[in-house]
Amino acid sequence: MSYKEPEAKIFACSQSVYLAEKIAQSYGVPLGKVTFSKYSDGEFQPSFEESIRGLRVFLVCSTFPSSDNLMELLLMIDAAKRASARHITAVIPYFGWARQDRKDKPRVPIGAKLVAKLLEAAGATRIMTMDLHADQIQGFFEKPVDHLFASTIFLPYVKSLNLDSLTIASPDMGGSKRAYAYSKFLESDVVVCYKQRKKANVIDTMELIGDVKGRNVILVDDMIDTGGTLAKAADVMMERGALSVRAICTHPILSGEAYEKIENSQLLELIVTDSIPLKKESSKIKVVSCADLFAEVMHMVQNNNSISGKFLM
Repeated sequence: MSYKEPEAKIFACSQSVYLAEKIAQSYGVPLGKVTFSKYSDGEFQPSFEESIRGLRVFLVCSTFPSSDNLMELLLMIDAAKRASARHITAVIPYFGWARQDRKDKPRVPIGAKLVAKLLEAAGATRIMTMDLHADQIQGFFEKPVDHLFASTIFLPYVKSLNLDSLTIASPDMGGSKRAYAYSKFLESDVVVCYKQRKKANVIDTMELIGDVKGRNVILVDDMIDTGGTLAKAADVMMERGALSVRAICTHPILSGEAYEKIENSQLLELIVTDSIPLKKESSKIKVVSCADLFAEVMHMVQNNNSISGKFLM
């Protein structure tokens, strides 16, 4: 008797429907039906409105604030497990709480580790995510993790710009590995910003390691929150003689006055993915969709094919 891999279905948390619809369309299946019943006190309950018995289910949910996103995902995983789904893959384009990957001072949690354990306890059999804030977060899971890189969609866009005298820059020391990976493929120079903070999201000083005079600079980072770092870095680089400064950030958190900072900065362009929906439009922000990347890798996972070709970094 021949063996056939079970059918796959795609579902989404309520605030990730915008992306899940594009992923499902690229994958070639309709987005699955799930409803959320809400109580007056704010409690909610997801319900799959179609059978998933014996199937592989992909649950698409970026866990950006508020924490309702994460709770929705946990409840959907539990519901899928109790509905006898064969494989439950949590597709988390933006993995929230990833900045809490270690104890950087006494008496604080390791939030990323906690989220990993919650996902596994709920019943997830596989995790699929993109550009984790720290690569070692993969080690927090005992289940397989497909860690995708947005470089596979950013690099073609950067090449299409046909920039001369290109330099890749990291906005901080922690992102230097990412910057060097981009520079390797683009055969460009690298510079690194060294910053010191007064407190979270507040920069005290910033210095530049490397020369940007007469160069077209592209800053690369995994996320942009308040926008302060990138705005400051762009200003410093233009003062040092850069011809232009662009930025590539996978996850557009863009909290607080981030939109205003980007608009008022010397950044020529900010390129992001749609892992998190933009709160409003901006003339300087360009969105490159990650839907096709996730759909293609989901096909590979479903058919038990290697996905190593998608790892450019």
